[in-house]
Amino acid sequence: MDTIKLTQFSHGGGCGCKIAPAVLKDILAQAAPMGGFADLLVGTESSDDAAVYRLNASQAIVATTDFFMPIVDDAFDFGRIAATNALSDIYAMGGKPLFALAIVGMPVGRLPVETIRQILAGGESVCRAAGIPVAGGHSIDSQEPIYGLVGIGVVHPDRVKRNNQAQAGDVLILGKPLGVGVLSAALKKGELSAEGYRIMVDTTTQLNTVGTILGGMPGVHAMTDVTGFALLGHLLEIARGSRMTAQVRFDQVPVIEEALRLAQAGVATGAAERNWESYGHEVDVGEAIAEWQRKLLCDPQTSGGLLVACDRESEAAVMAAFAEQGFAAARAIGTLGAGAPRVRVD
Repeated sequence: MDTIKLTQFSHGGGCGCKIAPAVLKDILAQAAPMGGFADLLVGTESSDDAAVYRLNASQAIVATTDFFMPIVDDAFDFGRIAATNALSDIYAMGGKPLFALAIVGMPVGRLPVETIRQILAGGESVCRAAGIPVAGGHSIDSQEPIYGLVGIGVVHPDRVKRNNQAQAGDVLILGKPLGVGVLSAALKKGELSAEGYRIMVDTTTQLNTVGTILGGMPGVHAMTDVTGFALLGHLLEIARGSRMTAQVRFDQVPVIEEALRLAQAGVATGAAERNWESYGHEVDVGEAIAEWQRKLLCDPQTSGGLLVACDRESEAAVMAAFAEQGFAAARAIGTLGAGAPRVRVD
């Protein structure tokens, strides 16, 4: 067990495995819109985190799926990170998880059975922490290890938090610090400290439970979670959908301390550059922003924080909710205003 390094079995890891935004856009360009379903409150039209289907006046189902290849070598930690990341989409919609189904693809014959068991056990531990069962799933024999969840949740139809309802004057609040992609790159190079690894796992296994609370706040207009497309990519989804211009202050963006040092030393992921190539034409970067800072803003986050757009009157309550749920790094990082859908970073 100690000699198994899961990351050696895959070409990428975590949300850095995501198809680049520009490529995904091309793939989905010909997809037909799913019209004619009045109770489908959220579908594919807004690049949102999960689908939402209204059952009645007080209940709607939230459905999502998320899976990826190992971002760490430890099997139990990999399972925990993947499960936390998958359930985040439900919280990002303002919902509460009900149950999960496991998605399992493993190189049977090359990975010991006990390693596979540990991956599943890690995911189950997170689901227990969220108060839900893993009620089933599906498995295949694959060339690379893949694990994740189908997440099913519930939300009041009036409390659904889409990513395209932000308003001019809204404050942008980020719940977790950036830098997970940088830390994962350092891990692969053998340059990550033991403390850095601990922080990486602690960050990526912190459930975004605060999303359920924020779902009940009328002053929260839009919400998403920051994952593989990085802070800039997911903020652009809010800006495009809401037809707003976002302004971000880099010095207000929370960053994991070791990731900050590593980024300044030039450590970055290939996915960060792919992200920039996909949407950099929609971002204005101030002259004072260095190359390493730009890459951090494009750094793919695995199980990242919630990104919230709320009115100024609700800012204190939103920050208090983050604090009460244990998100000490939560910060207000910018604002939204009327204008073309773009992001400006200074």
